[in-house]
Amino acid sequence: MTYMNWSALTPELLLLGMALVVSMVDLWVKDPGRRPTYWLSQLTLLVVAGLHLWKFHKGYSVVAMQGLVGTDPLSHLLAGLSALVTAGVLLLSRPYAQAREMLRGELFTLSLFMLLGVCIMVSARHFLVIYLGLELMSLSLYALVALRRDHAVSTEAAMKYFVLGALASGFLLYGLSMMYGATGSLSIPQVYLALSSGQVNQGVLVFGLVFIVAGLAFKLGAAPFHMWVPDVYQGAPTAVTLLIGTAPKLAAFAITLRLLVEGLFTLAVDWQQMLLVLSVLSMIVGNVVAIAQTNIKRMLAYSTIAQMGFMLLGLASGVVKGDALPAASAYSSSLFYAVTYVFTTLGSFGMVMLLARQGHEAEQLQDFAGLSQRSPWYALVMTLLILSLAGIPPTVGFYAKLSVLQAMIATQEPLYFQLAVLAVLLSLVGAYYYLRVIKLMWFDAPAERQAIQAPWDVRALLSFNGAAVLALGILPAGLMEACKQAIVGSLA
Repeated sequence: MTYMNWSALTPELLLLGMALVVSMVDLWVKDPGRRPTYWLSQLTLLVVAGLHLWKFHKGYSVVAMQGLVGTDPLSHLLAGLSALVTAGVLLLSRPYAQAREMLRGELFTLSLFMLLGVCIMVSARHFLVIYLGLELMSLSLYALVALRRDHAVSTEAAMKYFVLGALASGFLLYGLSMMYGATGSLSIPQVYLALSSGQVNQGVLVFGLVFIVAGLAFKLGAAPFHMWVPDVYQGAPTAVTLLIGTAPKLAAFAITLRLLVEGLFTLAVDWQQMLLVLSVLSMIVGNVVAIAQTNIKRMLAYSTIAQMGFMLLGLASGVVKGDALPAASAYSSSLFYAVTYVFTTLGSFGMVMLLARQGHEAEQLQDFAGLSQRSPWYALVMTLLILSLAGIPPTVGFYAKLSVLQAMIATQEPLYFQLAVLAVLLSLVGAYYYLRVIKLMWFDAPAERQAIQAPWDVRALLSFNGAAVLALGILPAGLMEACKQAIVGSLA
C-alpha cells in the first residue's frame, strides 16, 4: 500500500491548477467571447477525462494521502465520464450563456471547481474527504445558480438550493459523526472492519445510518427529500440546470456506494429497506406529479426524481449472504442506469437550450410544438432522447431499466418481484408525459416558424448524443461490461 503517492492525484491537481489559471486569464484577456478561457477549460476537461479513462482501461488502483483517498476502476470511470459530460455541458451552453451575459470566467472556473469536488468525492476513502468534496461541489453549484445576479428567479432558486443543500449536508455530517462515535474511525475500510467485529454501539449506529441515508437521498433528489429539485431546475439558468443534472448525479451515486456498500455493508439489511421505501416514493411522486407540469424543466425535474427511484432499486437489489461480490451485477446495473441517464439528460436539456433565443426561454411544453416542421432532424434527436427517458426500445433507456429489473428478479425474493411489477406499472404512467412531448413535436402546429440557429459544434454534439442513445440501446454490452468491471474492481 502506498501512503503518499501524489501521482495518483495528477488529474485532480491539474484541475486545481487550471481552474486558477483560467480565472487569471479571464482577468488579463478581455475577450467578449471568452475564447481563451473556454478553450483552456475544454482542453483541461479533455485531458482529465483522458487520464482517468486511460487509468480505468489499465485497471490502476492506488491508495494515497495516508489512506484518505484511493483510485480504483470505479473512481476512474466516474471521474472520466464526469469530465466528458462537463465538457459537453460547456459546449452546449456557450451560445446560451453568451446571449444572457453569463459567459464570464466565473462560469468556467466554477465548473472546474465543481468537477474537482466530484473527483474528490468519487475517490474518497475517508468521511472527511467525502464531506470536503461534497461541499466543494455544492458551493460551486450554488454560485452557478446565482450567476445571473439581476435575475430574480435565479436568485430565488439559488437561495432555496443553498438552504436545502446546507440542510442535506448537515444531515449527512451528523450521520457520519454518529458513525464515528459508534465505530471510533472516520476511514471507510476501518469502519467496515469495526462493524464486522460486532464491537459497536448498535443504538448510535442505526440512528447514524438513518441520517446518512437521508442526506444521500437529499443529494440524489429522491422523495420525500426532493422538494428542491423542481424549483432549482426551473429557476436556474438552463445551462446550470444541465450541469446540476449530470456530473453531480454520478458523484452522488459514488458516495452512496462508498458509504453504504463499502463502509456499511454489514448493515445492508437495514439500509436496503430504507432505499426500497425511497425508490417507491420517488417513482410514485416523480411520475404522477410530472403529468401535471406544463414547464418542461419542471417536468424533467420530476422525471429525474422518478429516474433516481429506479436507480435506487438497483442499489437495493444487492441481496447477498456475507460477500459484496455476488451483488456486483445489481450494483453494476444501477451504475449503468446512472451513466445512461446522465448522457440522456445532457441531450434533452441541450435541446431545451437549443430552442431558447435572445429574450426567450424555451421552457414551456408548447415551445416544442411543431418542431418536426421547423427541423425534422432535431425533432428526431429529441424523440430518441425522450424515448430513452421513457424506457422504450430500442433506446438505451430500455436496456437500463431492463438490467435493473433483471437484478431485482435475480434475488428470487417475492418482495422484489412485486416491486419490479410496480416499477413497470409506474414506468407506463411516466410514458404518458414523455409521449406527450413527442406528440407535440410531430403532430401539433408550430407557434412560430423561425429557423433554428446553432453553431456547428452544438449541432454535432446533439446529433452524436441522439445517435449514441440509439446505438447503446442496440449494442449495450460494452458499456455494461465497463460498469461491471468498475464495480468488481471497487469491491474486490
